[in-house]
Amino acid sequence: METRGRAVRPARVMLPSRRRGPMRAVLRRVGLAVGLLLLVVVLVYLGRDGYRDGARARMSLLDCLYYATVTVSTTGYGDIVPVSSGARLVNTVIITPVRVLFLIVLVGTTLEVLAERTREDWRRARWRARVRDHFVVAGFGTKGRSAVRTLLRNDISPHEIVVVDPDPAAVAEATAAGVVGVVGDATRRTVLRQAAVERAREIVVAVERDDTAVLITLTTRQLNPDAGIQATVREAENIPLLRQSGADHVVVSSETAGRLLGVAALHPHLSAVMEDLLQRGSGLDLVEREVRPEEVGGPAGAVAQPVVAVVRDDRTLPYDAPACGTLRAGDRLIVARSTEPDPHAGDYEGRAL
Repeated sequence: METRGRAVRPARVMLPSRRRGPMRAVLRRVGLAVGLLLLVVVLVYLGRDGYRDGARARMSLLDCLYYATVTVSTTGYGDIVPVSSGARLVNTVIITPVRVLFLIVLVGTTLEVLAERTREDWRRARWRARVRDHFVVAGFGTKGRSAVRTLLRNDISPHEIVVVDPDPAAVAEATAAGVVGVVGDATRRTVLRQAAVERAREIVVAVERDDTAVLITLTTRQLNPDAGIQATVREAENIPLLRQSGADHVVVSSETAGRLLGVAALHPHLSAVMEDLLQRGSGLDLVEREVRPEEVGGPAGAVAQPVVAVVRDDRTLPYDAPACGTLRAGDRLIVARSTEPDPHAGDYEGRAL
C-alpha cells in the first residue's frame, strides 16, 4: 500500500455527507443577487420623486435600474442622489443593508469554502471524540466491499464502520454508502490512529498483498491489544505469519475460492448450498445466537433449528462432540435457518454469519 520513494500524503478523514452540485450553488447565489437588485429597483422606482438626476427632471425605470446597480455594487457615480427625507431614509434603513448583503453574496463562494472547512473540522473532531467499539476495514477492494456489505446486512450502523484505503476514489465510494473513510496507508500508525484503531472493536484486514496484511496486522495489534483482528491472505503459507502478528482468524481467499470451485465441479448442489449460506437473505443463513432457557440441559440435536456447532468458553465444538450432549447456560449456538426468521426466537435470535 505504500510505495518507496514517493511522498507520503497525510491521512485524511472523510465523513459521509450530502453535497450539492456546484452549478446549483452558483445559480442559487445568482438568483439571490438578482432578487436583491430587483428589490432596490422597486424601492427606488416607488420613491423616484425623492431622487434628483442631473440629466433628467424625472427618473424613468431605466434610471432606477441604473441607480440600483451602481449603488448596490458600491460604484456610486453620484449623478443620481436622494434628496427627500423619505428617499434618504430608505437608503439608510433598507438599501445600505441590501448593499452589504449583496457583497456577501458576491464573495459567497469563499465564505462557503471557509464555512464548509470549519464545519468539516468540527465534525471530524466530534466524531473522533465519540467513536469507539467500531469496525475498521483496511482495504476497500473486492474483499473489503464484501466485508462492509456483510456488516451492513447484519444491522451494523454505517456510522460504526471506518474504511481505510490509499485510493481517494475507493474511500469516496465508501462514504457514499454512509460509512466513514480515511484516505491513507493502513500500514502507518498515524493513519490507523486517524481511524481510531486503538478504540475499535474489530479490525478487518482485506488488502490485496499478503506482506501488507502482515504489517497492518502487526501494527494494529500493537495499537489495540484487545480488538479482534480478522485477516485475509492469498497464500496458505502466510497464515502462520498473520497469526504470529496477532490475527485472531485468517481466511485464505484464493484457496477458499479454489475449494468452492472443486466442490461445484463434484457436487453442484452442495456448492449452491454453501454459497447460499454465505449470502444472508438468499435462502439459508448461518446464525450465531444464545442458547434459550428451555434448551439448557438438553442435547444440541433437540434444538428446533439445525445446530452446526456450539461455542463454549471461547471454543467451537462440532454438533456431534460429546460435550454438546448437554447444553449449558451461556452457550452460543451456530444454527442454520431459512430466510424467514423463527417467530419464537425472541431476544435470543442472533446475527447471521
